[in-house]
Amino acid sequence: MKITQLLFPTLREEPSDAEVISHKLLMRAGMIRRTAGGIYTYLPLGLRVLKKISQIVREEMDRAGGQEVGLPTVQPRELWDMSGRWQLYGDEMFRLKDRHQRDFCLGPTHEEVITTLIDGDVHSYRDLPLLIYQIKDKFRDEIRPRYGLLRGREFIMKDLYSFDVDSDGLEISYRKMYEAYSKIFERMGLTFRVVEADTGAIGGNESHEFMVLAGSGESKIVFCDTCHYSANVEKAESLPQEKPSVLDFPSIEMISTPDVRTVEDVVKSLGVSPSQVIKTLIYVTDDQGYAVLIRGDRELNELKLSNYLQGAELALAPENVVKELVGASIGSVGPVGLNLKILADFEIQNMTEAVCGANQESQHLIHVLPGRDFVPHAYIDLRNVQGGDPCPHCKGLLNEIRGIEVGHIFKLGTKYSQAMDAWFLDEKGNKSHFVMGCYGIGVSRIMAAAIEQKHDQNGIVWPMAIAPFQVLIVPVNIKDEEQARHAFAIYESLIQNGVEVLLDDREERAGVKFKDADLIGIPLRLTIGSRALKEGKVELKKRWEAESELVSLEEIAGQISSLISQYN
Repeated sequence: MKITQLLFPTLREEPSDAEVISHKLLMRAGMIRRTAGGIYTYLPLGLRVLKKISQIVREEMDRAGGQEVGLPTVQPRELWDMSGRWQLYGDEMFRLKDRHQRDFCLGPTHEEVITTLIDGDVHSYRDLPLLIYQIKDKFRDEIRPRYGLLRGREFIMKDLYSFDVDSDGLEISYRKMYEAYSKIFERMGLTFRVVEADTGAIGGNESHEFMVLAGSGESKIVFCDTCHYSANVEKAESLPQEKPSVLDFPSIEMISTPDVRTVEDVVKSLGVSPSQVIKTLIYVTDDQGYAVLIRGDRELNELKLSNYLQGAELALAPENVVKELVGASIGSVGPVGLNLKILADFEIQNMTEAVCGANQESQHLIHVLPGRDFVPHAYIDLRNVQGGDPCPHCKGLLNEIRGIEVGHIFKLGTKYSQAMDAWFLDEKGNKSHFVMGCYGIGVSRIMAAAIEQKHDQNGIVWPMAIAPFQVLIVPVNIKDEEQARHAFAIYESLIQNGVEVLLDDREERAGVKFKDADLIGIPLRLTIGSRALKEGKVELKKRWEAESELVSLEEIAGQISSLISQYN
């Protein structure tokens, strides 16, 4: 491809609405354009990257035994009512009506459709196992679409669904996908980690996320420095520690704390550590209020709380509700004498010199001892784990890093097949529900995640396997007859050897060409200049290295082939 024939609208300035580096660089490199909030058009260079990613995914799915299908974008409400998810999925679902006022949605996921398909056409255990997948646009009405391709309302996803006769079969299918996903990200040249994760709205009893490691990642990951344990902080476990024995401890005491509302205020006013403060959060469900206790230096994990309450709809109580339930403002709330069900994090039971609100305005209690001064309904794991905490498996220390979720695999079991009564006849002739798994990869999200991980101050640094082109040829002056002749000759030679080549044949200054070359991030650059040509050489530069080297014209083809093979 020649740049003069390419839709290639690069930008010199960063877009004002771009928040993360991948969004900025994809826009500046002329690879995407915003159509609406969270909805993007892919330009030629960007689409080439997407096709490369999709092809790697497709090859590994096929290698694992997957069969590709095309499922509909528009799905009828009836299927979602069967699974019970029409209301459960919430406001993220794009809903619409046809001319007959029948309800449909734009597919955010396809468990219902695929379960119905297999139920209608597969009737015997002899037809199992099955691995069925698609690569397709998905639609989720994000409340705050942001970060470009990392959180959009329309995005490209690969979703595969496994159907097995029993849990042993599911384990085999799950392991196949685990290994296939690992191979996919290895082939793409990305640094990633596999972590335990919560199953969320998809459901099931086990799941793993594949995280591309990047300092800008939305997700926090913890991993052990001793064993192989790693988990998303939403899932990561904290275990109860041995409760200290207390023989002699001062009595509880109330003190005046005017204008003290936050943990920071308590620390400053009383001269205590945040780890000595009991933070009391009031949550309400449809029919009950809860006092949730965590240490002042910790963050509550609402997902753990929701899971403990079996998925109950939770809301943090506003000021007026707190006053109604407790009789004091939010900053003065505490567990002592509180007439609410108390749920306390494991760490609370280890506190011996605690401070908390007194449930009276501008009053706090000191010398609070859990178990003596108040007794929680339950001690449970409620906080976000963080770096430095003990590993729940081996008691080693946990490290904390950030990552971007690009893949998620689930063991669904019979969650959907039972709800939708999808069954087959087993070898004894009995009806049995399909045992299912689902496995998603964010194809368009990988494109952004790769940039978040691989970029520098000048632009994108694409891994060879997913770069829009493998080689960029830059004649310093296309008007120079000798430079142009060699540039076109090398261009044609590399194309004949199966190399993906982009030729910058613009009548632009060399500085402009080099800036664009760095911006779009093509792995190998051949610069054709008069000085090197006098020696029968051209300049070869790897995008990820600062220095370039001179290569003779006769050796170019071999060098390029060797590098592509080495880094692809």
